Amino acid sequence: MSPAHESTDVLTETSTWTWRLVKERGMGLLFAFTALVSIAAVALICVFLVGGSLPAFSEIGLFAFLTGTDWSPSDVPPTFGILPMIVGSLYITAGAIVVGVPVGLLAAVFLARSCPPRLYRIVKPGVDLLAGIPSVVYGFFGMAAIVPLFDNSMLAASVLLGIMILPTIVALAESALRAVPESYYEGALALGSGHYRAVYSVLLPAARSGVLAAIVLGVGRAIGETMAVIMVAGNQARMPDSIFDGVRTLTANIVLEMGYAADLHRQALIATGVVLLVFILLINLSFSALVRKAR
Repeated sequence: MSPAHESTDVLTETSTWTWRLVKERGMGLLFAFTALVSIAAVALICVFLVGGSLPAFSEIGLFAFLTGTDWSPSDVPPTFGILPMIVGSLYITAGAIVVGVPVGLLAAVFLARSCPPRLYRIVKPGVDLLAGIPSVVYGFFGMAAIVPLFDNSMLAASVLLGIMILPTIVALAESALRAVPESYYEGALALGSGHYRAVYSVLLPAARSGVLAAIVLGVGRAIGETMAVIMVAGNQARMPDSIFDGVRTLTANIVLEMGYAADLHRQALIATGVVLLVFILLINLSFSALVRKAR
């Protein structure tokens, strides 16, 4: 090969390497920019909520706001206590966990380890389809099928939210179970375990971190759900005495009254959003700690 050809090849390789380096650095900068945009969006939301709620906390008082049981913005003077909404949110979320988590985990185990292939091709798309149904459609279903049984109550909202979190729990728990090495299952069978004993005694504990992550995301959806809850929960801003009483959640309180709220009333609703944000963060941090411990 002549020196001229060798020089051309070197230049070509150098330009190719330079262009590849430019693309890699450009993609790195793009990823960094998108990450910063996400962080900035969260920071702006927090700044807006905190800034808009400080006047309410200052005038009402943090303790009175969190522990008050009377929410009457039209009274003179108005009273703003969100304890009934906090309790309602906790009860409905706990009920959704009781309804949705066992069903979701059992369905995930069935799909991952016991479902025949032909049936899987039918059931799996059906479960995935549940995730794409709008909340208002779930609300209509709750009004037509659940409310006639339990009235507009905390129990009706818990059952409906338990159904709504199923696709999240089933999909993530199934993926976690499938990620467990097959040698775990085969080893359990070799030691004398039956199929279901191997699944529940070996595979589920091995997939514990993924299962907990599925529960975390399911709980996050249950806490943040608004429209479906408004349609079936009764929306009564008072302390519930039984599971058949109507309740109002934090999210429903904001949606129902933000359209006409002004001045202190509006600031109290923004403060409700702050409480909801802190509430969700604490639950996510708690479950994240459990996931890390499981790993």
